[in-house]
Amino acid sequence: MPKSPSLLDLHLRLSKFFGPLGWWPAETPFEVCVGAILTQNTSWKNVERAVANLKRECVLTPHCIDVMPIEHLAELIRPSGYFNEKAKKLKSFTAFLMNEFGGRIEAMHALDTGALRHRLLELPGLGPETVDSILLYALERPVFVIDAYTKRVFGRHGFFEEKITYAKAQEFFHAQLPADARLFNEYHAEIVHLAKDFCLKSKPLCGHCPIPCAFGRATIAETKTAKTDKPARRSDTAA
Repeated sequence: MPKSPSLLDLHLRLSKFFGPLGWWPAETPFEVCVGAILTQNTSWKNVERAVANLKRECVLTPHCIDVMPIEHLAELIRPSGYFNEKAKKLKSFTAFLMNEFGGRIEAMHALDTGALRHRLLELPGLGPETVDSILLYALERPVFVIDAYTKRVFGRHGFFEEKITYAKAQEFFHAQLPADARLFNEYHAEIVHLAKDFCLKSKPLCGHCPIPCAFGRATIAETKTAKTDKPARRSDTAA
């Protein structure tokens, strides 16, 4: 029986297939933080539209968002969906950043990862995925981000159940990978691309996946069986 690939093996395969992905697409660490909050329950294209609105008005700074009327902020980020709630979350985060760190993302490096993560999780509306995205992509802390794509891909590969908790899934990656922010950055980006391009929620493109798995083999077999079992069409000239 062939040995199951390790997490590093899978990363190397994905890295070779996708190449450098350069995620997160942002010009500043603060923009990463804003994007991490806005991307909740929406597509990245919608986030880009909302961020573009903030840039167009030259207000993509902690101070500007902190002093801006919340109604105006909500209107600017409308394309991201749930804009009233997200405006509150952005206000809460920027107030925290202004009050605790003088509005400077780099000042957050004074806290160790565990302490900073705890403080961020105390902010309204910021869950583990959002906070860990900020820690990894804005602050380059070695914290592996878990999302629905990660659970789907690695659940189908048999590493854990798709219904695994966030904390348990994160523990799994932390235990088997070196604590390297650059590795975590690229790996998570590769997982997102894999899930969007091949390991789809329904009708996955398993036959083209760069890391075929038992789930994929079963899916392909089912497809072939369905085609084989399809009743033959009667000929119009049959007696």
